[in-house]
Amino acid sequence: MRIIRDYHYVEEQDRGATVAIGNFDGIHLGHRSVIDLARRAMPQAPLGVMTFEPHPREFFAPTAPPFRLMSPEARAHRLEKIGVDKLYQLNFNHALSSLAPEDFARRVIADGLGLAHVVVGADFCFGKGRQGTAADLVRFGAEMGFGVTIAPLMEQSEHTVSSTAIRTALSEGRPRDAAAMLGHWHRIEGEVIGGEQRGRTLGFPTANQSIDGLHPPAFGVYAVLVDVLDGPHKGRYHGAASVGVRPMFDGEHPNIETYLFDFKGNLYGARLSVGLVDYLRPEWVFDGLDPFLAQMNADCAQARAILAAL
Repeated sequence: MRIIRDYHYVEEQDRGATVAIGNFDGIHLGHRSVIDLARRAMPQAPLGVMTFEPHPREFFAPTAPPFRLMSPEARAHRLEKIGVDKLYQLNFNHALSSLAPEDFARRVIADGLGLAHVVVGADFCFGKGRQGTAADLVRFGAEMGFGVTIAPLMEQSEHTVSSTAIRTALSEGRPRDAAAMLGHWHRIEGEVIGGEQRGRTLGFPTANQSIDGLHPPAFGVYAVLVDVLDGPHKGRYHGAASVGVRPMFDGEHPNIETYLFDFKGNLYGARLSVGLVDYLRPEWVFDGLDPFLAQMNADCAQARAILAAL
């Protein structure tokens, strides 16, 4: 998959695509329906996705609490897996955010990227102050020579599938409900970083990853599916993970620590994708190491049983 970051500098091979436009945080089923419409709109054209980095919400409110379901790298990885040819990951800055809707349509879509067809959700807004609507885009497309398809909102169990609903499910410790809306397990993807190596001394060596910038799921212990994405140990594993601040050891900064079952090896520097399957329990403080280790063994046994049944 090719990634294009600036609409001012576009190679000829990256023009003429049919593109789904949006932030696509999580790549949930609603997003997939928009992308599939783009795929069907012009099957002979390259399939693309246009999104923005940083996320506009981060740009306008940089001090707001983390809300993203995916890092940019995880989003690109998921889009490539579902067959997207070109990711137009445009730099979101003051100049882009200041374009009037008509200027965005002309300068970015028509002249800059030379897109043949675009697909947006029914609630799509664009341009300065989010003044442009999906209906405006249809009108601009007719004037400027690109096609437009408007995708209806997707509903499931009487609730619209949305990133907001997925965040709520994760915050409430309902990863399977989140997965039903996503169409895949919610995953935390990133590089394995150094930790305090306490787990190794306790017989539970863990791979530590940062969750900075991401919406934190409910703190606690999960049954997880782990994909090691690169390196000599590349492959899929079962495991148990702890998300949170480690209150048993007076931790403060949230992260995710994953114990891979029946694994031996060094994962420092490797990229892991950790899929949350089931929430087992919240974080607890124990009266000593013995009850703590007994509970960890019970957590792992429960996680093994859950994952074996998938």
